[in-house]
Amino acid sequence: MKDAIHVTYGQTGNSQQFNTMGMRPMQARVFAKRDEQYILVKAPPASGKSRALMFLGLDKLHNQGIRKVIVAVPEKSIGSSFKTTMLKEHGFFSDWIVPNQWNLCLDVGTLEEGAVLEGKVNTLKSFLDERNQEPIIVCTHSTLRAAFKKFSLDIFDNCLIAVDEFHHASSGENNRLGEVVRDLIKRGSAHIVAMTGSYFRGDAVMVLDPEDEARFTSVSYTYYEQLNGYKYLKSLGIGYHFYSGRYTKSIGEVLDPSLKTIIHIPHIMNSASSKDKYREVHEILSFLGEYQGVEEETGFHRIFNKDLNRILKVADLVEDAPELRLRTQAGLRDTTNRDKVDVIIALNLAKEGFDWIWCEHALTVGYRGSLTEIIQIIGRATRDAPSKKHAQFTNLVPEPDATQSTVTSAVNDLLKAISASLLMQQVLAPKFKFRTKRVEDEDDASEDMTYDETTGEITVAIKGYKEPTSENVKAIINNDINELIGAICQDPEISSQATADPDIAAERVNVHLIPKVIEEKFEHLNETEVEELRQHVVAQMNIIGESQNQDLLKPAHQTDEDDEPVSQGKNLGLMKLVRKFINVQELDIDLIDQINPFRSAYEILSKDLNTTTLAQINSAITTKTIRITEVEAARMIPKLEKFIELNSRPPSSLSENPSERYLGQVYDFFLEMKRKRAAEK
Repeated sequence: MKDAIHVTYGQTGNSQQFNTMGMRPMQARVFAKRDEQYILVKAPPASGKSRALMFLGLDKLHNQGIRKVIVAVPEKSIGSSFKTTMLKEHGFFSDWIVPNQWNLCLDVGTLEEGAVLEGKVNTLKSFLDERNQEPIIVCTHSTLRAAFKKFSLDIFDNCLIAVDEFHHASSGENNRLGEVVRDLIKRGSAHIVAMTGSYFRGDAVMVLDPEDEARFTSVSYTYYEQLNGYKYLKSLGIGYHFYSGRYTKSIGEVLDPSLKTIIHIPHIMNSASSKDKYREVHEILSFLGEYQGVEEETGFHRIFNKDLNRILKVADLVEDAPELRLRTQAGLRDTTNRDKVDVIIALNLAKEGFDWIWCEHALTVGYRGSLTEIIQIIGRATRDAPSKKHAQFTNLVPEPDATQSTVTSAVNDLLKAISASLLMQQVLAPKFKFRTKRVEDEDDASEDMTYDETTGEITVAIKGYKEPTSENVKAIINNDINELIGAICQDPEISSQATADPDIAAERVNVHLIPKVIEEKFEHLNETEVEELRQHVVAQMNIIGESQNQDLLKPAHQTDEDDEPVSQGKNLGLMKLVRKFINVQELDIDLIDQINPFRSAYEILSKDLNTTTLAQINSAITTKTIRITEVEAARMIPKLEKFIELNSRPPSSLSENPSERYLGQVYDFFLEMKRKRAAEK
């Protein structure tokens, strides 16, 4: 199996350092915004969001007159992240104290239904009573939603509502958590801290309405900042492995028993599922070795692996029997000991908020349509831990089968899975800024690309680049660029055409398809703003893609011609790659527009799939080809005029060059329009 993405990091240790108040860099960045009423924290798993909330909450309680802090988490297992924590011993002015009575997530394993949920809602009400002096409570999203449905909104006045894993909210009318947030903002008497490790939604519904999100102060901490600042983890690989038949027959090709692994088997509705989850678990256990029974204390399966000559301990979270599942979950509460468990098999658990720092390999079976779910699963493997040098995410996915009636649907799923890897390529890279190439840059090539040690940003000069002029565009680039790229990767037309059509013209992708997504996502932008944002997106996707794709198969230990590590601290590694594979001095926005940012997705498919399957994919794409529209043609007028000026002739739709062929199709479209209008007169 080859990785679609392989990123090497600098091991600077920066993201693990503490200031005098015991805060890591991300937490200090959030704390600097503590006086804001509405704060939106976007930071990757393991960056310390839970403790960042503790610092914020305590400051609002002690210094800003907030009377109560309510922390809401999506599932009870995550509630342990907000348990009592001694912060004063590390330099902060107060400890975070949550007595067991007010941590409503301690009964891990029971369902919050009926009387149980009703009891917790009543406990939350008694907590909010003015006579109760306890300042902090931890509950689930479901408890918070039920409380808002049952009680008057004024009961939450002058409280801080902290919503962990905020991507569970949605601007959709039927999303109760989203409604809670909207009602609180409308009333204006509560403070809100929303935290998420992934702001993407698989259903493509916005998390917040634009007018509500504008009320929030965003604090972003990137994956690159987090992983580049680790002490131990050096590299991260993301790969896809295609199989036919039953996945349990192919799992041995990707599952390495020597690695600490979380295996997520497919949901019963997933095409990869056999519809018998217990049989799938049994077959995975059989691959791992000879069954030796169950460990009494933890409920873990004991498997003797002859190749490793030792017992593997496997936690089964697929099991539904309450007694067995509760015992296994209890066994996983304390995972400070690396040798306590080796493999975890799960279905819907062990995703967001699950903290097993030793995990080296996240192996996921079946397509995942939600970018949020992909990022959360990858986050299980990206914790920093002693002796852990590499983390791996592998998606084991079925090849489309021509004998199935659902072949078109399977092709679409496959393309979405691959395009999601391209999004992760963007998410895992450092932050880029672009500027217009100046005349004085001609004399000093070193200024074509610079690195800012304070912000960690790489700035690249591009000829003809339109720098953002409006605050709207600047805000999107600073805070929401990955969300926008996520929307582009999820767009059905882009995922079906740009990802898997080797003959599609890059200009069509960059000048028409991408702006169309921008216009749909940010309806308030004018034409100039759309073009400014388009140029930034296309430049970022193509520069990161070209530099990393060229380095795709280089082993993590390999060095460049200067015998220096490929990726070091201070982002210099990626700068080297960009300079190595892209002539930065000749970088021009028109040249960038001629690169299809999704080209590498097709390369993944063409290398790993057989010709028959590729033919099926191309056939499915051909049936969906969309003819050139008037809007698309209008966007291409400047490029059409430039081509005619440079070549003293119109472009040909029969050209072997994809760019000229596409422009020729646009030119033919205008000729046909002209002919039709003449006929109508």
